[in-house]
Amino acid sequence: MDFETVNAPEFGRSLRGIGVNLVSPDVRALANFLSKVFNIAVHQLSEDFAIAENDGAVFQLHADGTYGAHPLLGLVPENPPRGVGAQFYLFNSDPDKAEKAANNAGFVVLEETANKPHGLRECTILSPEGYAFSPAVAHNE
Repeated sequence: MDFETVNAPEFGRSLRGIGVNLVSPDVRALANFLSKVFNIAVHQLSEDFAIAENDGAVFQLHADGTYGAHPLLGLVPENPPRGVGAQFYLFNSDPDKAEKAANNAGFVVLEETANKPHGLRECTILSPEGYAFSPAVAHNE
């Protein structure tokens, strides 16, 4: 599927498994974060929406306004960090490179890169909304 040209109904009908929508006051800023820090491909970027693709997994970015009639929007806190409690692992994403990119771009590295007892080398970086992204690769130590 060509994520740059697919229309909304066709894209919607193609979705399977678990879907993730990240609601953001600034879709472009969130897309910039994902692209710069994790090299995630961003498609159909606009003020209201984007498709994000990482290692075959697809998720969506939606502006607050697109949730205008959805009851979830009323639960989103006015003040950041609004994404607290959500952690998104980006498997096969180099945590050392992501941590360096986040530091260089001024994003918050919540947890520095380390080998964990569960077999992953990972770190945790906060998006502008406070969503926790953890790039992770397998390690053998």
